[in-house]
Amino acid sequence: MKTPSDRNSMTFASITPNEGLKIAVEKGRMGVLGELSESGLKGRGGAGFPTSVKWNLAAAAHDTKKYVVCNADEGEPGTFKDRFILAEFADLMFEGMTIGGFTIGAAEGIVYLRGEYTYLRGHLETVLEQRRKAKLLGKNILGKKGFNFDIRIQMGAGAYVCGEETALIESLEGQRGEPRNRPPFPVDTGFMGHPTIVNNVETFAWVASIIVKGGKWFKHIGTEKSTGLKLFSISGDVERPGVYEFPMGITVDQLLREVGGEGAKAVQIGGASGHCVHQKDFSRKIAYEDIPTGGSVIVFGRQRDMLAVAKNFLEFFVEESCGQCTPCRIGNEKLLEGVELLEKGCCSMKYLRELCSLGETMQIASKCGLGQSSPNAFLSIVKHFQDEIMGRTAIE
Repeated sequence: MKTPSDRNSMTFASITPNEGLKIAVEKGRMGVLGELSESGLKGRGGAGFPTSVKWNLAAAAHDTKKYVVCNADEGEPGTFKDRFILAEFADLMFEGMTIGGFTIGAAEGIVYLRGEYTYLRGHLETVLEQRRKAKLLGKNILGKKGFNFDIRIQMGAGAYVCGEETALIESLEGQRGEPRNRPPFPVDTGFMGHPTIVNNVETFAWVASIIVKGGKWFKHIGTEKSTGLKLFSISGDVERPGVYEFPMGITVDQLLREVGGEGAKAVQIGGASGHCVHQKDFSRKIAYEDIPTGGSVIVFGRQRDMLAVAKNFLEFFVEESCGQCTPCRIGNEKLLEGVELLEKGCCSMKYLRELCSLGETMQIASKCGLGQSSPNAFLSIVKHFQDEIMGRTAIE
Protein backbone atom coordinates (compact mmCIF):
# COMPACT_ATOMS: atom_id res chain seq x y z
CA MET A 1 0.00 0.00 0.00
CA LYS A 2 1.18 3.51 -0.79
CA THR A 3 1.15 6.68 1.27
CA PRO A 4 -1.03 9.60 0.15
CA SER A 5 0.28 12.07 -2.41
CA ASP A 6 3.86 10.85 -1.98
CA ARG A 7 5.49 11.00 -5.38
CA ASN A 8 8.29 8.59 -4.56
CA SER A 9 5.93 5.95 -3.19
CA MET A 10 4.07 5.53 -6.48
CA THR A 11 4.92 2.85 -9.04
CA PHE A 12 5.17 5.64 -11.61
CA ALA A 13 8.26 7.00 -9.82
CA SER A 14 10.07 3.69 -10.40
CA ILE A 15 9.74 3.88 -14.18
CA THR A 16 12.84 5.08 -16.04
CA PRO A 17 11.74 8.05 -18.17
CA ASN A 18 11.09 7.15 -21.82
CA GLU A 19 12.23 3.56 -21.42
CA GLY A 20 8.72 2.42 -22.35
CA LEU A 21 8.79 4.38 -25.60
CA LYS A 22 12.13 2.86 -26.59
CA ILE A 23 10.87 -0.64 -25.82
CA ALA A 24 7.65 0.03 -27.76
CA VAL A 25 9.61 1.00 -30.88
CA GLU A 26 11.68 -2.17 -30.55
CA LYS A 27 8.64 -4.38 -30.07
CA GLY A 28 6.61 -2.85 -32.87
CA ARG A 29 2.91 -2.09 -32.80
CA MET A 30 1.84 -5.73 -32.56
CA GLY A 31 4.23 -6.22 -29.66
CA VAL A 32 2.71 -3.26 -27.83
CA LEU A 33 -0.82 -4.53 -28.43
CA GLY A 34 0.26 -7.95 -27.20
CA GLU A 35 1.61 -6.54 -23.94
CA LEU A 36 -1.53 -4.49 -23.33
CA SER A 37 -3.72 -7.50 -24.04
CA GLU A 38 -1.64 -9.64 -21.67
CA SER A 39 -1.91 -6.99 -18.95
CA GLY A 40 -5.70 -6.85 -19.02
CA LEU A 41 -5.54 -3.06 -18.59
CA LYS A 42 -8.95 -1.42 -18.63
CA GLY A 43 -9.61 2.29 -18.94
CA ARG A 44 -8.90 4.06 -15.64
CA GLY A 45 -11.47 6.76 -16.29
CA GLY A 46 -14.29 4.61 -14.96
CA ALA A 47 -15.86 2.97 -18.01
CA GLY A 48 -13.41 0.08 -17.86
CA PHE A 49 -13.20 -0.68 -21.58
CA PRO A 50 -10.17 -2.91 -22.44
CA THR A 51 -7.39 -0.65 -23.67
CA SER A 52 -5.90 -3.23 -26.03
CA VAL A 53 -9.25 -3.74 -27.79
CA LYS A 54 -9.76 0.00 -28.32
CA TRP A 55 -6.24 0.48 -29.65
CA ASN A 56 -6.44 -2.59 -31.86
CA LEU A 57 -9.64 -1.35 -33.49
CA ALA A 58 -8.10 2.05 -34.18
CA ALA A 59 -4.89 0.48 -35.49
CA ALA A 60 -6.88 -1.69 -37.90
CA ALA A 61 -8.94 1.23 -39.23
CA HIS A 62 -8.08 2.24 -42.79
CA ASP A 63 -7.43 5.97 -42.74
CA THR A 64 -4.42 8.13 -43.48
CA LYS A 65 -5.15 10.34 -40.48
CA LYS A 66 -5.72 9.19 -36.90
CA TYR A 67 -5.69 10.87 -33.49
CA VAL A 68 -4.74 10.14 -29.88
CA VAL A 69 -6.79 12.11 -27.35
CA CYS A 70 -6.06 12.30 -23.63
CA ASN A 71 -9.12 13.03 -21.52
CA ALA A 72 -7.77 15.34 -18.81
CA ASP A 73 -11.22 16.81 -18.12
CA GLU A 74 -11.27 15.53 -14.55
CA GLY A 75 -14.69 16.85 -13.58
CA GLU A 76 -16.10 14.06 -11.41
CA PRO A 77 -16.71 15.43 -7.89
CA GLY A 78 -14.22 13.96 -5.45
CA THR A 79 -11.66 13.05 -8.12
CA PHE A 80 -8.20 14.67 -8.18
CA LYS A 81 -5.75 11.84 -8.93
CA ASP A 82 -5.30 12.89 -12.58
CA ARG A 83 -4.32 16.36 -11.39
CA PHE A 84 -1.60 14.69 -9.31
CA ILE A 85 -0.32 12.80 -12.37
CA LEU A 86 -0.36 15.96 -14.49
CA ALA A 87 1.67 17.80 -11.88
CA GLU A 88 4.11 15.03 -10.95
CA PHE A 89 4.23 12.53 -13.83
CA ALA A 90 3.34 14.49 -16.96
CA ASP A 91 6.28 12.93 -18.83
CA LEU A 92 4.86 9.46 -18.25
CA MET A 93 1.42 10.48 -19.53
CA PHE A 94 2.92 12.06 -22.66
CA GLU A 95 5.03 8.95 -23.16
CA GLY A 96 1.92 6.78 -23.03
CA MET A 97 0.23 9.02 -25.60
CA THR A 98 3.28 8.77 -27.87
CA ILE A 99 3.22 4.98 -27.55
CA GLY A 100 -0.44 5.19 -28.53
CA GLY A 101 0.41 7.27 -31.59
CA PHE A 102 3.07 4.76 -32.63
CA THR A 103 0.72 1.83 -32.12
CA ILE A 104 -2.32 3.07 -34.05
CA GLY A 105 -0.41 5.09 -36.63
CA ALA A 106 -1.42 8.58 -35.50
CA ALA A 107 0.65 11.71 -36.03
CA GLU A 108 -1.20 14.02 -33.66
CA GLY A 109 -2.14 13.85 -30.01
CA ILE A 110 -4.42 16.24 -28.12
CA VAL A 111 -4.69 16.75 -24.37
CA TYR A 112 -8.17 18.00 -23.52
CA LEU A 113 -7.34 19.81 -20.28
CA ARG A 114 -10.01 20.72 -17.76
CA GLY A 115 -10.70 24.46 -17.75
CA GLU A 116 -10.08 24.65 -13.99
CA TYR A 117 -6.58 23.22 -14.54
CA THR A 118 -5.39 26.24 -16.51
CA TYR A 119 -2.65 26.76 -13.92
CA LEU A 120 -1.08 23.45 -15.03
CA ARG A 121 -0.87 24.38 -18.69
CA GLY A 122 2.45 26.24 -18.44
CA HIS A 123 4.05 23.25 -16.74
CA LEU A 124 2.68 20.86 -19.36
CA GLU A 125 3.81 23.04 -22.26
CA THR A 126 7.30 23.14 -20.75
CA VAL A 127 7.40 19.35 -20.53
CA LEU A 128 6.23 19.06 -24.15
CA GLU A 129 8.93 21.44 -25.34
CA GLN A 130 11.58 19.47 -23.47
CA ARG A 131 10.36 16.31 -25.15
CA ARG A 132 10.56 17.94 -28.57
CA LYS A 133 14.14 19.04 -27.91
CA ALA A 134 15.00 15.49 -26.82
CA LYS A 135 13.55 14.14 -30.11
CA LEU A 136 10.79 12.35 -28.21
CA LEU A 137 8.16 14.30 -30.13
CA GLY A 138 8.17 15.58 -33.68
CA LYS A 139 9.56 13.88 -36.77
CA ASN A 140 11.40 10.55 -36.81
CA ILE A 141 11.13 10.03 -33.07
CA LEU A 142 14.07 8.10 -31.59
CA GLY A 143 15.55 7.99 -35.06
CA LYS A 144 12.80 5.78 -36.43
CA LYS A 145 11.96 6.98 -39.91
CA GLY A 146 8.29 7.73 -40.37
CA PHE A 147 7.52 7.81 -36.65
CA ASN A 148 6.11 11.31 -36.54
CA PHE A 149 3.98 12.39 -33.59
CA ASP A 150 3.37 15.59 -31.68
CA ILE A 151 1.00 16.69 -28.93
CA ARG A 152 -0.94 19.88 -28.36
CA ILE A 153 -3.09 21.05 -25.45
CA GLN A 154 -6.65 22.28 -25.82
CA MET A 155 -8.53 23.73 -22.89
CA GLY A 156 -11.83 22.19 -21.87
CA ALA A 157 -15.19 23.91 -22.05
CA GLY A 158 -15.91 23.72 -18.33
CA ALA A 159 -18.74 21.21 -18.65
CA TYR A 160 -19.02 17.93 -16.75
CA VAL A 161 -20.61 16.19 -19.74
CA CYS A 162 -17.45 16.81 -21.79
CA GLY A 163 -15.83 14.03 -19.77
CA GLU A 164 -17.88 11.66 -21.97
CA GLU A 165 -15.66 10.85 -24.93
CA THR A 166 -18.02 11.78 -27.77
CA ALA A 167 -19.06 15.05 -26.07
CA LEU A 168 -15.35 15.73 -25.57
CA ILE A 169 -14.72 15.22 -29.29
CA GLU A 170 -17.61 17.56 -30.14
CA SER A 171 -16.01 20.18 -27.91
CA LEU A 172 -12.60 19.62 -29.50
CA GLU A 173 -14.18 20.34 -32.87
CA GLY A 174 -15.61 23.63 -31.59
CA GLN A 175 -19.15 22.37 -31.20
CA ARG A 176 -21.39 22.39 -28.14
CA GLY A 177 -20.31 19.56 -25.85
CA GLU A 178 -23.11 17.03 -26.36
CA PRO A 179 -22.81 13.24 -26.59
CA ARG A 180 -23.07 11.69 -30.04
CA ASN A 181 -25.21 8.76 -31.05
CA ARG A 182 -23.19 5.55 -31.17
CA PRO A 183 -22.37 3.76 -33.44
CA PRO A 184 -20.22 4.95 -35.08
CA PHE A 185 -17.62 4.84 -32.32
CA PRO A 186 -14.58 7.13 -32.03
CA VAL A 187 -12.20 4.32 -33.05
CA ASP A 188 -13.94 4.45 -36.45
CA THR A 189 -15.28 8.00 -36.66
CA GLY A 190 -13.78 10.25 -34.02
CA PHE A 191 -12.14 13.68 -34.10
CA MET A 192 -12.88 15.38 -37.43
CA GLY A 193 -14.34 12.10 -38.67
CA HIS A 194 -11.08 10.15 -38.31
CA PRO A 195 -10.23 7.10 -36.13
CA THR A 196 -9.48 8.31 -32.60
CA ILE A 197 -8.54 6.68 -29.32
CA VAL A 198 -9.67 8.52 -26.19
CA ASN A 199 -8.12 7.46 -22.89
CA ASN A 200 -7.76 9.27 -19.61
CA VAL A 201 -4.58 10.57 -17.96
CA GLU A 202 -4.03 7.59 -15.68
CA THR A 203 -4.56 5.05 -18.45
CA PHE A 204 -1.78 6.54 -20.57
CA ALA A 205 0.57 6.58 -17.58
CA TRP A 206 -0.11 2.88 -16.94
CA VAL A 207 0.47 2.07 -20.62
CA ALA A 208 4.01 3.42 -20.39
CA SER A 209 4.57 1.54 -17.12
CA ILE A 210 3.25 -1.73 -18.54
CA ILE A 211 5.52 -1.57 -21.58
CA VAL A 212 8.50 -1.21 -19.19
CA LYS A 213 7.50 -3.83 -16.61
CA GLY A 214 5.56 -6.16 -18.88
CA GLY A 215 1.96 -7.24 -19.21
CA LYS A 216 2.45 -10.23 -16.91
CA TRP A 217 3.60 -7.98 -14.06
CA PHE A 218 0.38 -5.94 -14.27
CA LYS A 219 -1.86 -8.97 -14.72
CA HIS A 220 -0.62 -10.64 -11.54
CA ILE A 221 -1.83 -7.70 -9.43
CA GLY A 222 -5.50 -7.20 -8.58
CA THR A 223 -8.22 -9.66 -9.57
CA GLU A 224 -8.77 -11.81 -12.63
CA LYS A 225 -11.27 -9.38 -14.14
CA SER A 226 -9.76 -6.19 -12.72
CA THR A 227 -6.02 -6.41 -13.09
CA GLY A 228 -3.31 -4.10 -11.89
CA LEU A 229 -2.95 -1.08 -9.68
CA LYS A 230 -5.19 1.98 -9.50
CA LEU A 231 -4.90 5.50 -8.14
CA PHE A 232 -7.66 6.62 -5.77
CA SER A 233 -8.69 10.11 -4.72
CA ILE A 234 -9.61 9.81 -1.05
CA SER A 235 -11.57 12.63 0.61
CA GLY A 236 -14.22 13.23 3.23
CA ASP A 237 -14.27 12.13 6.85
CA VAL A 238 -10.86 10.46 7.01
CA GLU A 239 -7.69 11.16 8.94
CA ARG A 240 -5.38 10.91 5.92
CA PRO A 241 -6.99 12.18 2.69
CA GLY A 242 -4.96 12.22 -0.51
CA VAL A 243 -4.01 10.22 -3.58
CA TYR A 244 -3.34 6.54 -2.92
CA GLU A 245 -2.17 3.65 -5.07
CA PHE A 246 -3.96 0.38 -4.29
CA PRO A 247 -4.37 -2.92 -6.14
CA MET A 248 -7.71 -3.43 -7.82
CA GLY A 249 -9.91 -5.67 -5.72
CA ILE A 250 -9.17 -3.96 -2.41
CA THR A 251 -12.21 -4.08 -0.13
CA VAL A 252 -13.85 -0.94 1.17
CA ASP A 253 -12.91 -2.01 4.71
CA GLN A 254 -9.24 -2.41 3.80
CA LEU A 255 -9.19 0.97 2.10
CA LEU A 256 -10.77 2.69 5.10
CA ARG A 257 -8.17 1.21 7.45
CA GLU A 258 -5.38 2.56 5.25
CA VAL A 259 -6.76 6.10 5.15
CA GLY A 260 -8.05 6.37 8.71
CA GLY A 261 -11.73 6.18 7.90
CA GLU A 262 -12.82 3.45 10.30
CA GLY A 263 -16.32 3.88 11.68
CA ALA A 264 -17.68 5.53 8.52
CA LYS A 265 -21.42 5.45 7.92
CA ALA A 266 -21.11 5.17 4.15
CA VAL A 267 -18.64 5.54 1.29
CA GLN A 268 -19.44 7.06 -2.10
CA ILE A 269 -17.46 5.05 -4.66
CA GLY A 270 -17.06 6.63 -8.10
CA GLY A 271 -17.90 10.24 -7.30
CA ALA A 272 -21.33 11.81 -7.64
CA SER A 273 -22.22 9.36 -10.41
CA GLY A 274 -21.14 6.33 -8.37
CA HIS A 275 -22.77 4.24 -5.68
CA CYS A 276 -23.20 4.96 -2.00
CA VAL A 277 -22.01 1.88 -0.11
CA HIS A 278 -23.54 1.19 3.30
CA GLN A 279 -21.39 0.08 6.23
CA LYS A 280 -22.85 -3.44 6.06
CA ASP A 281 -21.36 -3.81 2.56
CA PHE A 282 -17.81 -2.67 3.36
CA SER A 283 -16.54 -6.19 2.65
CA ARG A 284 -17.26 -5.67 -1.06
CA LYS A 285 -14.38 -5.20 -3.51
CA ILE A 286 -13.56 -2.10 -5.51
CA ALA A 287 -13.30 -3.73 -8.92
CA TYR A 288 -15.10 -3.69 -12.25
CA GLU A 289 -16.92 -6.91 -11.36
CA ASP A 290 -18.18 -5.55 -8.03
CA ILE A 291 -17.99 -1.79 -7.33
CA PRO A 292 -16.47 0.00 -10.35
CA THR A 293 -14.90 3.42 -10.02
CA GLY A 294 -12.87 5.99 -11.89
CA GLY A 295 -11.00 6.65 -8.67
CA SER A 296 -13.14 8.88 -6.45
CA VAL A 297 -13.78 7.71 -2.88
CA ILE A 298 -15.74 10.07 -0.61
CA VAL A 299 -16.10 8.92 3.01
CA PHE A 300 -19.10 9.95 5.12
CA GLY A 301 -18.82 9.85 8.90
CA ARG A 302 -21.69 9.02 11.23
CA GLN A 303 -22.62 12.69 11.63
CA ARG A 304 -23.40 13.17 7.94
CA ASP A 305 -26.98 13.76 6.77
CA MET A 306 -27.39 11.35 3.83
CA LEU A 307 -30.40 13.20 2.45
CA ALA A 308 -28.24 16.31 2.25
CA VAL A 309 -25.64 14.24 0.40
CA ALA A 310 -28.24 13.12 -2.16
CA LYS A 311 -29.46 16.69 -2.59
CA ASN A 312 -25.93 17.99 -3.14
CA PHE A 313 -25.27 15.46 -5.90
CA LEU A 314 -28.61 16.04 -7.63
CA GLU A 315 -28.14 19.83 -7.61
CA PHE A 316 -24.85 19.19 -9.39
CA PHE A 317 -26.45 16.99 -12.05
CA VAL A 318 -29.34 19.39 -12.66
CA GLU A 319 -26.73 22.08 -13.32
CA GLU A 320 -24.47 19.90 -15.49
CA SER A 321 -27.02 18.06 -17.66
CA CYS A 322 -26.59 19.16 -21.27
CA GLY A 323 -30.39 18.94 -21.70
CA GLN A 324 -30.17 16.96 -24.92
CA CYS A 325 -32.34 14.03 -23.77
CA THR A 326 -35.56 14.20 -21.79
CA PRO A 327 -34.85 11.45 -19.19
CA CYS A 328 -31.80 13.32 -17.93
CA ARG A 329 -33.03 16.87 -18.40
CA ILE A 330 -36.36 16.38 -16.64
CA GLY A 331 -35.54 13.33 -14.54
CA ASN A 332 -32.82 14.97 -12.46
CA GLU A 333 -35.08 17.92 -11.72
CA LYS A 334 -37.86 15.58 -10.56
CA LEU A 335 -35.47 13.63 -8.33
CA LEU A 336 -34.25 16.87 -6.78
CA GLU A 337 -37.83 18.01 -6.20
CA GLY A 338 -38.45 14.69 -4.46
CA VAL A 339 -35.47 15.21 -2.14
CA GLU A 340 -36.77 18.67 -1.27
CA LEU A 341 -40.15 17.13 -0.42
CA LEU A 342 -38.39 14.61 1.79
CA GLU A 343 -36.64 17.47 3.58
CA LYS A 344 -40.05 19.01 4.33
CA GLY A 345 -41.53 15.65 5.38
CA CYS A 346 -44.08 15.87 2.56
CA CYS A 347 -43.06 12.90 0.41
CA SER A 348 -45.35 9.89 0.59
CA MET A 349 -44.11 6.32 0.29
CA LYS A 350 -46.05 5.98 -2.96
CA TYR A 351 -44.35 9.01 -4.49
CA LEU A 352 -40.95 7.85 -3.26
CA ARG A 353 -41.51 4.55 -5.08
CA GLU A 354 -42.42 6.49 -8.22
CA LEU A 355 -39.21 8.51 -7.90
CA CYS A 356 -37.17 5.32 -7.60
CA SER A 357 -38.92 3.95 -10.69
CA LEU A 358 -38.08 7.20 -12.51
CA GLY A 359 -34.43 6.83 -11.51
CA GLU A 360 -34.34 3.29 -12.89
CA THR A 361 -35.90 4.50 -16.15
CA MET A 362 -33.25 7.22 -16.41
CA GLN A 363 -30.53 4.59 -16.07
CA ILE A 364 -31.93 2.79 -19.10
CA ALA A 365 -33.28 5.58 -21.31
CA SER A 366 -30.72 8.39 -20.96
CA LYS A 367 -28.47 8.98 -23.93
CA CYS A 368 -25.11 9.10 -22.17
CA GLY A 369 -23.37 8.18 -18.94
CA LEU A 370 -24.45 11.37 -17.16
CA GLY A 371 -28.15 10.57 -17.15
CA GLN A 372 -27.52 6.85 -16.86
CA SER A 373 -25.51 7.28 -13.66
CA SER A 374 -26.92 10.44 -12.04
CA PRO A 375 -29.69 8.52 -10.20
CA ASN A 376 -27.17 6.09 -8.66
CA ALA A 377 -26.50 7.99 -5.45
CA PHE A 378 -30.19 8.81 -4.90
CA LEU A 379 -31.29 5.22 -5.42
CA SER A 380 -28.58 3.74 -3.20
CA ILE A 381 -29.19 6.27 -0.41
CA VAL A 382 -32.94 5.63 -0.49
CA LYS A 383 -32.28 1.88 -0.41
CA HIS A 384 -29.79 1.88 2.46
CA PHE A 385 -30.79 4.93 4.52
CA GLN A 386 -34.56 5.11 4.23
CA ASP A 387 -35.00 4.86 7.99
CA GLU A 388 -32.82 7.94 8.32
CA ILE A 389 -34.48 10.03 5.64
CA MET A 390 -38.08 9.03 6.32
CA GLY A 391 -38.12 7.32 9.69
CA ARG A 392 -39.78 4.28 8.10
CA THR A 393 -38.86 0.78 7.05
CA ALA A 394 -37.28 0.07 3.69
CA ILE A 395 -39.30 -0.03 0.49
CA GLU A 396 -40.70 -3.46 -0.18
